[in-house]
Amino acid sequence: MDPQRILDLLKDVAAGEQSPEGALQSLEHLPFEDLGFAKIDHHRPLRKGYPETIFCERKTPDQVVAIAQHMSDKKSNVLGTRCTAAMMEAIRAEFPEAQLNELARTFTITHNPPPQARGTIAVVCAGTSDLPVAEEAAVTCEALGNPVERITDIGVAGIHRLLHQQDKLNRANVIICCAGMEGALPSVLGGLVQCPVIAVPTSVGYGASFGGLAALLGMLNSCATGVTVVNIDNGFGAASAASTINRMAGITS
Repeated sequence: MDPQRILDLLKDVAAGEQSPEGALQSLEHLPFEDLGFAKIDHHRPLRKGYPETIFCERKTPDQVVAIAQHMSDKKSNVLGTRCTAAMMEAIRAEFPEAQLNELARTFTITHNPPPQARGTIAVVCAGTSDLPVAEEAAVTCEALGNPVERITDIGVAGIHRLLHQQDKLNRANVIICCAGMEGALPSVLGGLVQCPVIAVPTSVGYGASFGGLAALLGMLNSCATGVTVVNIDNGFGAASAASTINRMAGITS
């Protein structure tokens, strides 16, 4: 339940348009709702400014749909990550209005557009193979109310491609940089821009990349200032941090 809905409910009670008993019933699942297999944190928008996200991996399609339904019943926006094809089909059948993104493996159901942040988050990926992680980050940023600039395939193997995007990078409040292999791109970006760079190592690469571990260690050892690192393939975590930073600049609506 978002703060505006609670405020409207309190105003209705004060104006005599809603009984205290009716208001209490509306709040009965605050702070959480127990579904047996999941406890939905309806209180999170009041604490964090955005609803709980459904991490779909290892859940069943029925569980994902049930959680999305109970969140939707409270008019909460819904973001699901790490969705399988079966989960997307189940969501599509139950929520025709849902926005599905097969590349990012996400779905969103928007009941109330989130307040829009003033600044832009640039989501950068080193290679096309990093796009699934980058797109998860971009979708999450947008779901949280941030304008996003997507910049694709500007890895260090062709540094001129990166330099060609310098103006866009300079306009960003925060940069999310997704890279696999040796994970060098965030260090290069960190030396070129003034804003924070959130590095996301991806599990892209050959054997000695160790599923993204080589990129992770390279990013953690960056000599560039202003670079911080999240876990391997964690586009969602990078986006959550980037959104928190970006929204400190204020919102437009």
